[in-house]
Amino acid sequence: MRKVNVGIIGCGNISAIYLENCRKFEQVCVVACADLDFERAVARAKEFNIPHALTVEELIAHPNIEIVISLTPPNAHEEIGLQVLEAGKHLYTEKPLATSFEGGKRVLEKAREKGLLVNAAPDTILGAGLQTSRHAIQQGLIGTPTAATAFLMKSGIENWHPNPEFFYQKGGGPMYDMGPYYLSALIQLLGPIHRVAASAQMTNIDRFIQIGKRRGEKINVQTPTHLSGTLDFKNGAVATMITSFDVSATRLPHIEIYGTEGTLSVPDPNTFGGPVLVKKNGEDEWTELPLISDKTTNLRGLGVVDMASYLSMGTPQQMSGQLPLHVLEAMHAFHESSLTESYYKMTTETIPPTLMQDTGERV
Repeated sequence: MRKVNVGIIGCGNISAIYLENCRKFEQVCVVACADLDFERAVARAKEFNIPHALTVEELIAHPNIEIVISLTPPNAHEEIGLQVLEAGKHLYTEKPLATSFEGGKRVLEKAREKGLLVNAAPDTILGAGLQTSRHAIQQGLIGTPTAATAFLMKSGIENWHPNPEFFYQKGGGPMYDMGPYYLSALIQLLGPIHRVAASAQMTNIDRFIQIGKRRGEKINVQTPTHLSGTLDFKNGAVATMITSFDVSATRLPHIEIYGTEGTLSVPDPNTFGGPVLVKKNGEDEWTELPLISDKTTNLRGLGVVDMASYLSMGTPQQMSGQLPLHVLEAMHAFHESSLTESYYKMTTETIPPTLMQDTGERV
């Protein structure tokens, strides 16, 4: 098995976990990193013993790099993605695929034109928690799934992030920030979405940074901060989903799947582990299911390994670019349905990822 050379664009906080995890797998070798702040790229290269710190342009043009991981801010995902694909390299990007549905379609169209692979986070759906949840449904533990709930309820980014403006601009908000985790999980468990009906609102037009040197500075909110909707899945199941930056406290579950013979409690889709709980009809207590894999820690980068395994060994891909595009359209659907006061019928298709195979992790 040969190693696939990888380059990383974006050396901010999240790059550390990607770089740490890339060292654990036989399929990938990070040969370069880049950032608009070149000194930050130099620091990351030194920290993780990466051979080259480059400019963004140099990394995209590097002849020995096959996969580029884009960890740039979301509003740059489309632009960087198109540049990477135009240069003849495969693309793995942090979520979302783009900040607009049209932008996401352009990225996938460019990949098809060039005969290249595209995928996007989250890859938490390859972790033990969501894989076990999928397996439980496939085994019929709760019968036929008929309904689901998914809740992301937080008080806002400005409480902990020193520069939170983007989260309140177009392409931000709770849906584009955290929606990919919840929607990817629901699609993993229930299949593709047929239509969406939703309402969205901005509770406060002005917010104020709560920490750091800019504490007290005003943020102009330009995107909905509370979205509530209903998703009709092609298999007949109906899900209720809320994403919010307007909730100070909650006791709601992350995700639950309701079936004809019981209920499945799904772990936080922003994590890789459990617990996964089931309560069948007539039972008094919840039962915790044994996890079907050891992928329980923060293994961001499994999606890159999936792509590299295909390139180096020809193993079937668990994930494909159609999933993040379907997720992106669903997020677009929440906003569009609210604006038009009507159902939004999905136009994209996707196949839920298969259960994860051996990844060659060395630890």
